[in-house]
Amino acid sequence: MVDKTNFTSDEWTLLLESVMMAGMAVTAAEPSGLWGLLKESFASAEALAKVKLDNNSDPLVKAVVDDFGTSTGRSAARDGLKAKLAGASPSEIKARCIETLSQVSTLLDTKAPADAPAFKAWLRQISQGVAEAASEGGFFSSGVQVSDAEKATLTEISSALKLAA
Repeated sequence: MVDKTNFTSDEWTLLLESVMMAGMAVTAAEPSGLWGLLKESFASAEALAKVKLDNNSDPLVKAVVDDFGTSTGRSAARDGLKAKLAGASPSEIKARCIETLSQVSTLLDTKAPADAPAFKAWLRQISQGVAEAASEGGFFSSGVQVSDAEKATLTEISSALKLAA
């Protein structure tokens, strides 16, 4: 079974960051205002909560979620995000998130090939959930559910993760 012990500290931090970056890439592609940002943040948090409740989750996904439950795990993810995203514009944030997801894909293919498909699919699922969380382009959610920019970002995420779009 693959878990935290199979990765270096930096590699594990990259996995933790990827969970947040999967959603942030979509959010940065089409900023939704305060309510949209809150809904999209809740969608990411909901993805973590679902894993905690699902006994059939992939062991690596579960290990990452469990580490988010610790102050050390949350700090590692937060500090990594700050270092990578500080001062970046939304388009730069999106690009850095996509790059991180590409790095994670390569890492998983190398170090956890049996768990890679499930972990990558989970990251893609987080992105999709964030995209669907808030309507775009309208006042009080009267816009489209998933904008063209978000759809394009979802395609980029699938490509970075080496998944079929």
